[in-house]
Amino acid sequence: MVSVNELSPAELAALLYFHAEAGVEWLLQEEAVDRFAEFEAMKAARRNAATPPQSPTPPERQAAAQRQAAAPAERAAPRPQPAIPDGEAVQHARFAAESARSLAELKTAIEAFNGCNLKHSARSTIFATGNAASGIMVIGSAPGADDDREGTPFAGRGGELLNRMLAAIGLDRDAILLTQVIPWRPPGNRVASVAEMEICRPFIERQIALAEPKVILLFGNFAARFFFGENDTIHGLRGKWKEIGAGTLTIPAIATLHPQDLLTAPINKRLAWSDLLAFQARLKSLDLIRK
Repeated sequence: MVSVNELSPAELAALLYFHAEAGVEWLLQEEAVDRFAEFEAMKAARRNAATPPQSPTPPERQAAAQRQAAAPAERAAPRPQPAIPDGEAVQHARFAAESARSLAELKTAIEAFNGCNLKHSARSTIFATGNAASGIMVIGSAPGADDDREGTPFAGRGGELLNRMLAAIGLDRDAILLTQVIPWRPPGNRVASVAEMEICRPFIERQIALAEPKVILLFGNFAARFFFGENDTIHGLRGKWKEIGAGTLTIPAIATLHPQDLLTAPINKRLAWSDLLAFQARLKSLDLIRK
C-alpha cells in the first residue's frame, strides 16, 4: 500500500480524479474505521457459528444486565435523509418553475429547490448559459463530472468537442443558449430515474418557455427520449425533425449523438455531422445564421 504522503501533487490529483469519475462523493467518514478489528470480529463470529450456543448462567445474565444499565444511552444523531421523489415533489417543482418570470428568477428557484434527491449528492446546480435572445437552444442530457466540478453545461473534453462541432456550422457557444435536461449530476453518472425526470421536467420546460427558442438541438439518447417520448436509441431518433412543446410554444427540434458518445466512438462523427448540416440548414431558413 502506498501512503498518500508519498504521492506527488500530480499523482494525487490523478487519484482524486479517478475516484470522482467512479462516483465517490465522500472520502472521509465521520469516525475512523478499524478494519483489523472488523476482520478479527468476523473470524470470531465464524468460530462462534461453528460452536453450539450455550445458555448464559444466571450470574452471567445478571452481570450483563448491570453493565447494560451502567452504560450511557448513546445514540448517533440522525443524518438528514435526501428527499424522496414523489408526486408532491413534482407539484412543488411545477409551482416553483411557473412562478419564475425570467431565466434569472428560474435559476434562483432551481438553486433553492430541495425536492430532488439528486441535488444532495451533486456539487453544482447546472443552469443555462449563453445568449437566450439568439433563438437557438442546445440541450444536453445530464451533467457529467466535469460539468459538476465547473458548474457549467458541456465542460471538459466533451465541451471542447461541442465547441468544434458548433464552430463547424458557424456557431459559438457563447452566442447561443446551452443547458441540460437535469440540473444536477446523478451519482456515478447513472441515468436519472423516472421520478427524478418528472421532478426536473417543469424546470427544463420553463427554461424553454422563457427563452422562446425558434429551434432546438438535442444531444444524446436521454434528451431525445425525454422530449420525443419514445424509447428508441439515439441512432433511431437522430436526424429527424420533430416538434416539442413547452408551455404554449411548439418548437422544431432535432437530435444527434452526444459529444461524449463521439469521444467513445469516433466512427459515429459522420452521423453527427449529417445531423449538424440539417440543423444548419434549418437555421439558415429561419435567418438565424448567415446563408
